[in-house]
Amino acid sequence: MAAMDTTLPRLTLPLSGLSCASCARRVERAAAGVPGVATATVNLAAETAEIAYDPGLADAARIAAAIEAAGYGVPEERLVLNIDGMSCTSCQGRVERALAAVPGVLGVAVNLATGAAEVRVARGAVDTDALVAAVQAAGYAARPDGIRPVSQRFGSGTAILVLCLVLTAPFLLDMAAHLAGHHLLPAWLQLALATPVQLLGGARFYRAAWAGLRARAGNMDQLVAIGTTAAYALSVWHVIAGGPLYFEAAAVVVALVHLGKWLEARAKHGAAEAIEALRRLRPEWAARIAADGSEERVPAAALRPGDRVRIRPGESFPADGTVEEGETEADEALITGESRPVAKSPGDPVTAGAVNGAGLVTIRVTAAGEGTVLARIMRLVQSAQASKAPVQALVDRVAAVFVPVVLLIALVTLTGWLAAGADHATAIVNAVSVLVIACPCALGLATPAALVAGTGAAAQRGVLIRDAAALERARGLDTVVFDKTGTLTEGRLSVVAVAGDPDTLRLAAALQQGSEHPLARGVLRAAEAEGISLPAVQGFRAAAGRGVAGTVEG
Repeated sequence: MAAMDTTLPRLTLPLSGLSCASCARRVERAAAGVPGVATATVNLAAETAEIAYDPGLADAARIAAAIEAAGYGVPEERLVLNIDGMSCTSCQGRVERALAAVPGVLGVAVNLATGAAEVRVARGAVDTDALVAAVQAAGYAARPDGIRPVSQRFGSGTAILVLCLVLTAPFLLDMAAHLAGHHLLPAWLQLALATPVQLLGGARFYRAAWAGLRARAGNMDQLVAIGTTAAYALSVWHVIAGGPLYFEAAAVVVALVHLGKWLEARAKHGAAEAIEALRRLRPEWAARIAADGSEERVPAAALRPGDRVRIRPGESFPADGTVEEGETEADEALITGESRPVAKSPGDPVTAGAVNGAGLVTIRVTAAGEGTVLARIMRLVQSAQASKAPVQALVDRVAAVFVPVVLLIALVTLTGWLAAGADHATAIVNAVSVLVIACPCALGLATPAALVAGTGAAAQRGVLIRDAAALERARGLDTVVFDKTGTLTEGRLSVVAVAGDPDTLRLAAALQQGSEHPLARGVLRAAEAEGISLPAVQGFRAAAGRGVAGTVEG
């Protein structure tokens, strides 16, 4: 066991699978064999490895891979950050590199479309504040709140978008008139229309461009800012000194890019709704039974394994557990896909988010909060949306050099026209054209946005996709085999035939008026479709799992 080098950064990794001193020595040799690792010391009692390493040569992911190759494990956990300020794949790559450089990080997946960063870290080795600080140092903002509800962001830029579109519409008419040899807008009116678009609509691009410059990196917003500003400034000068005007180019580009961002946010909104719908399945409050048998209303998040909770008819289960008292039926369609309610009696398991039927039951909590099946489903959907498909590897490689290459081409264009004897206005217009044409960055935005929309739409329909790679491979499927046809339904039971007396449906529906059971709702819908007027029911009784009884018309 070598002495710890105090001059190098130190990393503490949790370990699993150790049983003796020889295990500790094997882990030390495996970690020390990674290029850049100076020393490695294993504490067998604490099951941790203290490692001194050169960050330029080694990182936690390589060290963990070496330890796992030796037959041992590095327990990990998953953290989700909300990233603000990303506008293109170069921003995405910058955030990924910043997070990956934090000691203890095992893997990073940043999704440009959702603004979420999923970070795999060695358990207990990374402070969330360190991740947030790394993102901020790269020129972006981060919050450790998971995926923020996109609905909060969806309408934030709508007013600016409407303003840009309204002020840009006259330019489109003027451009159409110009094809016929006429100009409808005088110079002063073009200036008045373009200025709010450039200053208000372009503000978001200026902010993002400045953030990229502070981080000494290029992004797509810089292309938009430079291109539109050059066209606007040149036109302002020509209003004073005389010359052709390019206000319409600057205004149209700002408006169209804003429209693209709005459409992108709309797609994100639909994807995020899938997660929000899952989150809404779990109730906010629960009726916990205290040690003295009294009932107290507590937040569902405060429940712990071992707690006893009372669930009333029609309520959702706030946690995973087992039934201790009472009998009922649980509607688990949104969790398991099972279209029919499942009978529950003492000893049977229940799942958070499922809806209790007609019985009053008491459950013993076995898993709460992030440990429930529902929470794991939500994490699966979030992970799928944050993951990258193999096709994005190509997109990322192209986008990483896209911005500097475009800027270089624009500079070469400007220099070339000036060297060829063109005037400054012509040279600037041609250089700006390069920037304007390149600025939408459809390559970098379309792929992640399509993946997010696909996984979100599938989740809303009850199909969970493990990751983006699985979604990409699915394009080659020609046959899908299901092992349980009972779950391939709409989850709405309906009456398909009525046997016996023609009055049977009327009497059955009248009796079912007192029930909230899905079978009852199916019978009531059938009666409503037939336009049947239902008499009252007296003495209604429901027996969980066995049916209902009552008196109708004597």
